[in-house]
Amino acid sequence: MMTTVMTYGADVGGMLASLVGRQPSPNSGTRRLLLTQVRVMAKIGYARVSTRSQKDDSQIDELTGYECEKIFTDKASGKLADRPELDKALAYLREGDVFVITRLSRAMRSLKHLLALADELRERGIDLVVLKQQIDTTTPTGRLVFHILGAIDEFQRELIIEGTREGLDAARARGRTGGRKPKLSAAKAATVRRMYRATGPDGKRLHTAAEIAQTVGVHRTTVYDYLNKEG
Repeated sequence: MMTTVMTYGADVGGMLASLVGRQPSPNSGTRRLLLTQVRVMAKIGYARVSTRSQKDDSQIDELTGYECEKIFTDKASGKLADRPELDKALAYLREGDVFVITRLSRAMRSLKHLLALADELRERGIDLVVLKQQIDTTTPTGRLVFHILGAIDEFQRELIIEGTREGLDAARARGRTGGRKPKLSAAKAATVRRMYRATGPDGKRLHTAAEIAQTVGVHRTTVYDYLNKEG
């Protein structure tokens, strides 16, 4: 947002002329008007609306009611990562601005993404306001909410890591190791080997990979993978 700040500077030449009894120069004035453009804090909105009609989405009305100077709008699609207007909004923001959304889900793909975006905005000196969840990082309470969300995210990651580690330890104690269960049982593997090695009087193989796969009930690529491992 650009605003014009008016300041007045003294015309030194005109003051000196008046002191010695001379007429000021035509180009002189008792005061000179200085115009300076200064960018002040702006509220920049972002919405992700239905593909049916932007006018039917209340987000635009809410952001307009919050007096957002500029609103960037993405149309919802199946591609969660495809949000070009969000990228434009983030690039447009400047230090001192406020990034405004109606709901966390409108701009954030996950809690991890939310925290990463909040960190980026904080480093750039930009605040975040979420209207529906009443989050406002311009206030101490709003900043506290983000600290709590960050702690929850860290706690969830630790739980996942700890649970995975305990599950693997328990499996090893039962004689099992991690990884995907083999597609071929020992009996089926023996059948594959036997059929693959079978040859006729002319020395040619009696069975194709497709026939072997159909016999043991797996895909042809599984047979190839197994035979490659066996050498």
